Amino acid sequence: MSGVPSTEVDIVIAGGGTSGLVIASRLAEADPSLSILVLEAGPPTHEDLAHVQPARYLSHLLPGSKTVRFYEGRKTEELGGRGVVVPCGQCLGGGSSVNFTVYARPAASDFDDWENTYGNVGWGSKDLIPLLRKSETYQAEGSAETHGYSGPLKVSYGGLFTNVGQQFLEVAARYDTKRSLIDDPNGLFKCNAYGRWQKYISAENGRRSDVPHHYIYNRDFPRLEIRTGYLVKRVVFEGNRAVGVEYSSNARFRPEEPQGLLVARARKLVLVTAGTFGSPALLERSGIGSAALLRKLRVEPLVDLPGVGENYQDHQVVFCPYLARDEAETLDGIVRSDSDELEKWDAQWMKDGSGLMAHNGIDAGGKLRPSADELKVIGPQFRRRWESYFRDAPDKPVIWFGAVSEYVGDPSTVPKRKYLTIGYYVQYPASIGYVHITSADDVSAAPDFDPGFLQREEDLVLLRWGYKCSREFARRMSLYCGEYLPSHPKFAEGSQARCSSEGTPVAIDAPALQYNAEDDKAIDDYSRRMVQTSWHSLGTCAMKPCEQGGVVDSCLNVYGVTGLKVADMSIAPSNVCANTYSTALVIGEKAATIIMQELGIGIADVRACRASL
Repeated sequence: MSGVPSTEVDIVIAGGGTSGLVIASRLAEADPSLSILVLEAGPPTHEDLAHVQPARYLSHLLPGSKTVRFYEGRKTEELGGRGVVVPCGQCLGGGSSVNFTVYARPAASDFDDWENTYGNVGWGSKDLIPLLRKSETYQAEGSAETHGYSGPLKVSYGGLFTNVGQQFLEVAARYDTKRSLIDDPNGLFKCNAYGRWQKYISAENGRRSDVPHHYIYNRDFPRLEIRTGYLVKRVVFEGNRAVGVEYSSNARFRPEEPQGLLVARARKLVLVTAGTFGSPALLERSGIGSAALLRKLRVEPLVDLPGVGENYQDHQVVFCPYLARDEAETLDGIVRSDSDELEKWDAQWMKDGSGLMAHNGIDAGGKLRPSADELKVIGPQFRRRWESYFRDAPDKPVIWFGAVSEYVGDPSTVPKRKYLTIGYYVQYPASIGYVHITSADDVSAAPDFDPGFLQREEDLVLLRWGYKCSREFARRMSLYCGEYLPSHPKFAEGSQARCSSEGTPVAIDAPALQYNAEDDKAIDDYSRRMVQTSWHSLGTCAMKPCEQGGVVDSCLNVYGVTGLKVADMSIAPSNVCANTYSTALVIGEKAATIIMQELGIGIADVRACRASL
């Protein structure tokens, strides 16, 4: 791959994240004569242990990180005057290079909703499941019919089955008798069961299954040029046709280069793959978005498209930490950079790819739907949402919760010891937010961002239920020895539910804790204080009809212009019950297929989308 800037190529891809690199790889493979330029704002990731070794993932979230960009949301009353901070991958590979390596796939009906509810022909489960399979080599237990066995990304259980994960599943089997254990919690068609959780980690060498190292690096693509450390400012148009982009060096990574604008022209297509935050911002700086908003920022509107930057969605999560016994197998030592722990697990990883360095701390969990009795516990605030959205979609879970073998957060802020965390998140939040630019010219300017967290009471009561359910599991695990009090609700003196830092496990058949109205309020206050992003942002360039707030059509064309597509998590019209890596992959695979069809390369069946180019 050449380091010399290209002035004109066939395709310019603005954003070197998960979807963008999948598309670049598939197109370069299908037609080696096609010239492609990928522009990425962040640094390269080649053979960097922070990206290759799975257990180092939390290092990317620490202050001063050079591999993510932090977006701070508005301070809102719903969060007690707090603003949520959302980190997004800003390095080659994007989220695939910095995420938790969690293997999680949507319900089949999520994709069917994209097709049937929003009219996106070709985006239903029958079309996308083969593309999910195409991306993976599956090495864990599960149905061969829904998994792939010859794709670039390896999926396994990681290098160790921690005793934290084992105990979680033991409690699930004995305590929650309403539900069962399942071999494959990500088989696409079933939920409401607990299972051993898969990971985007290779069983052979314990390496992270990211996109750069498996779709791009070490492959011979002579006409694919990837330039890291460059910020794309706007799309260049001639009339209503996109013909290129303006970009400049990112001073953070290229301080020696001048900051003047460069132009890369595209003979065939400009493809925006800058993510849920970056893609709508790029469109708005290019004159595509709400005309009223653009005029306030002195951007001349090209297309009045008010859906740009709207429909922001994320999974609202709480990571609730408990004190764990010394014999717990956790990542805490690795995350704290304890020299003995690093030396031990690094040596084992180097030897055979096993051990905690080939792990993400997440061995077990469940995607749950409430029973009739549990619906009563959740309360009437959720009833309408249940009836309209969940009741008749049996593959759609309401909440995920599972065990994490570590303290999730900055280790310098908590005592040095071992922790087990029970995380839980709302799978389809009712709360919706937005993100918009605040500057016409400054690519790095903080956006006007409101994630919308807990604006709807339906989401708040689900987090309350999640806390109660997950705490009962933690109390029954033999590794449990109390709550980490600063990160739990502050129950009143004398409350039967009051937390303790000196707890001991209770019997499997011990009665559940009882919570009164005052306790419920304490949990709600806790949720407002502790809820955070799941790093699962999507929806801000939604693939919907224009009149429904859509930004792109089912061929990923931006409404009102030609030669311009968006293809990343921002195009998701509605949420998915999963960590978003697998969905970003399938969007990349689908987009590559669409573009190949339109260009008439690699695929004989050229569909109607071709007319858009």
